[in-house]
Amino acid sequence: MIAETVFSAVSAAGLGIAAITAYRRRFLRATRIAAYSLVPIGLVLTGAVEWAADTAFSPTAWAGFGLLGAAWLLFVSTRAVERRGGGTRKERKAARSAQRDAVAPAASAPSLPQDSRTATRPAPAARTTEPADDFSDIEAILKKHGI
Repeated sequence: MIAETVFSAVSAAGLGIAAITAYRRRFLRATRIAAYSLVPIGLVLTGAVEWAADTAFSPTAWAGFGLLGAAWLLFVSTRAVERRGGGTRKERKAARSAQRDAVAPAASAPSLPQDSRTATRPAPAARTTEPADDFSDIEAILKKHGI
């Protein structure tokens, strides 16, 4: 009963402020104030205030809100772990298989030397391209795009 009276008074005060704002020719602001001030009286007329008062003092309702909060936390935490871990199980399996396929065949061959002479000294680093040719692939890309 008291809540309905307070909500009605707040709505009446809000409508009064909206009328003063409209008198000052700030119609957009007055419309917003009127909209906000109609919400409390609308809640009273729909019975939401009585429902909220009954819910606020109900232990069963608080237990339900607690369970809803726990469910929400579980959803959020699983989503965070999923993002951090790289996606779903199916996506991780596909990424592992793609990674296995990306390994070069020569990488799995043993790298032991065949000759005892090469075992004593390391093989010189083979350089097949000249320094001027290092940028040939970049030049090809730029030409492809017309730059």
